Amino acid sequence: MANAKDWVTKAAPTLAEIEALATDAWDRLPGEFRELCRDIVFRVEDFATDEILDEMGIEDAFDLMGLYKGVSLDRKSVLDQSTEPDMVFLYRRPILDYWSEGDETLGHLVAHVLIHEIGHHFGLSDADMEAIENEASHG
Repeated sequence: MANAKDWVTKAAPTLAEIEALATDAWDRLPGEFRELCRDIVFRVEDFATDEILDEMGIEDAFDLMGLYKGVSLDRKSVLDQSTEPDMVFLYRRPILDYWSEGDETLGHLVAHVLIHEIGHHFGLSDADMEAIENEASHG
C-alpha cells in the first residue's frame, strides 16, 4: 500500500492523459466499428457546460461522465443537413471522481464511457454496448 509521501509529487491525470486512454480504447475497438465512427469528433473536457447540464436536467456536473451529441444513425435521414459534426465528449473530472470511488482501472472506465457514448451514435442497446466493450477488452 502506498504511503502519503508517495503522493507528494503525484497529480491527477490531465486532459491529454485521459485523451490518451480514450485513444488506446479506440484503437482496441473492432475495425468495422471504428470505420462506421470515422466522422465522429471526440473531445475531452473537465466538465459539461452549464448549457448542456441545463438541457439534460442535471444539477450536479459530476453526474455526467460522457455525452454523445448528434443524431443517432437509426434516426438520421439522408435529408438531414447537420451544421455540426456528431461528437462524443468525455468529462475528465466526473470520470476521475467515479474512478476514485471504485476499484476498476482508469483505462477500463474511460473505455466504458467512450463505448457507451459511441453506442448512442448507433442507437445501440446497453446489451449491444456491453458486447462491444467485452470484445474490445479482450482484443
